[in-house]
Amino acid sequence: MDRTYSLQDAVGALNTLQSNASVVNAIRLSGGKMNAQAIPEMIEWCRRIGYEPSDFNRLNAVHIAGTKGKGSTSAFISSILAQYRPSHAEVSQPGKLHKIGLYTSPHLRFVRERIQIDNAPISEAAFASYFFQTWDRLEASAAATGEPTNPCAKPVYFRYLTLMALHTYMTEGVDTAVVECGIGGEYDSTNILVRPTVTGITSLGIDHTVVLGKTIEEIAWHKAGIMKKGSVCYTVQQPEAAMAVLRERATERGSELRVVAERHPQIVSGEVVLGLAADFQKTNASLAVEIAAEHLRVLGHKGLDVKKKLPEEFVRGLEQVRWGGRCETRLEGPIGWHLDGGHTLESITVAGEWYAERVLASHTPNPRNSFKETAPPVSSAATATSPRILLFNQQTRAGLPLLRTLHEFLSNQLEEAHPFSHVIFCSNVTFADSGFRPDLVSINVSTEELEDLRVQKELAQAWEDIDGKGSEVFVVRTIEDAVAKARQIARTWTERNAGRGGPTAEGAVKVLVTGSVHLVGGVLEVLATEE
Repeated sequence: MDRTYSLQDAVGALNTLQSNASVVNAIRLSGGKMNAQAIPEMIEWCRRIGYEPSDFNRLNAVHIAGTKGKGSTSAFISSILAQYRPSHAEVSQPGKLHKIGLYTSPHLRFVRERIQIDNAPISEAAFASYFFQTWDRLEASAAATGEPTNPCAKPVYFRYLTLMALHTYMTEGVDTAVVECGIGGEYDSTNILVRPTVTGITSLGIDHTVVLGKTIEEIAWHKAGIMKKGSVCYTVQQPEAAMAVLRERATERGSELRVVAERHPQIVSGEVVLGLAADFQKTNASLAVEIAAEHLRVLGHKGLDVKKKLPEEFVRGLEQVRWGGRCETRLEGPIGWHLDGGHTLESITVAGEWYAERVLASHTPNPRNSFKETAPPVSSAATATSPRILLFNQQTRAGLPLLRTLHEFLSNQLEEAHPFSHVIFCSNVTFADSGFRPDLVSINVSTEELEDLRVQKELAQAWEDIDGKGSEVFVVRTIEDAVAKARQIARTWTERNAGRGGPTAEGAVKVLVTGSVHLVGGVLEVLATEE
């Protein structure tokens, strides 16, 4: 079929495959579990575009599951393995990796981020081309059997992207693919991989309880579903209840379970300076080291020992890795944007820990009183305090427990009753005039909720109840509005501080953006657009 391959058309068609708000809510209310037919259905979709699951053995897949850090761990692995690609001066050799795929979710700004080759998103043209190749094959298969060819007869959003990623990697000649699970493992769309070289399970916690269960044991059972006979599975220290399930599942599946009990000494000491900030990344990096080493051994790299001294390639990979929106800092004059998409109780605590480290390093107590007109004049720049701002949204999960956890944790860490001077709640709509950026469209949120900002108003009231009026609270409609509000607060403080004779340090106004990966991606989009 002749078709003009437009990225805009591809993203528009992809968005029609999202589950709408009513479907998502029905699933949530039903307490439904992951569909045991998910893998047979996914296998059938693969066949419709011309593949058997065993065909993907050519990709030499590294399969990663977990609750926290699976994206970062996957990025570490991909960055390490990229160091083993032949340089332009080298002749291709057996055992060398030539093209490395990285499949992750969700994306921050561009859906292309999910499908990477050699640690870069595929091009706009390639995305459009492979998207419509997959689309057209599905339509041709449906037409051949007299089935409907509309979007309802295609796999949903994440399944479709998984199909497309695998097709892309097969067509591009990828010979190592690092594949991150979406949700769970046992019934995840990525779990059609038959013979991964190695699997990995990052730190486990409570998340996606509607589909995975409410206990750590149930969640561990799902994550362990990626274990395969003959492939080693690496994990980090887990709660004992979870570890017991992982051991049992490894025995059932004929997979050897190896626990990375300690962080690598070169990483702990700081001799290796990780490309990703925050202390918890040392755990992810140590797990990635073992997984990458096992993958290389399976591919024929002999005598590879990473226990004590890391090879130069591993050091470069760990130091050069980049993974946006996870404990990421962007400086903009007096504002330091601290971005982390933490959206579970565990991950938002990790984000809070990282933010507290940055605040304590600059010795800035809550300046709420210094914003009052009656505040005494500040005679020294050294005693002038800067605002601390929380920019938050959580549209589809219970945001209140996240806010409570973040407030309690930061209050304890900072030894202050009120950890923020200002708190801004917004929706995940990107721009005030044009709405969502196409790649960031979400139709699984009620239009009515977005229009009246119902969730944001509830969160604002909850914060005031928690914080006891210790911070100024704002509710705004879009991410662009929230960024503008934070800038206005920073500008007001900067002008007052300058009037007192105090200089303004770069990044003095510390804004924590958290609660949702979609929110972080939207903030990055607004910042980049205005640049």
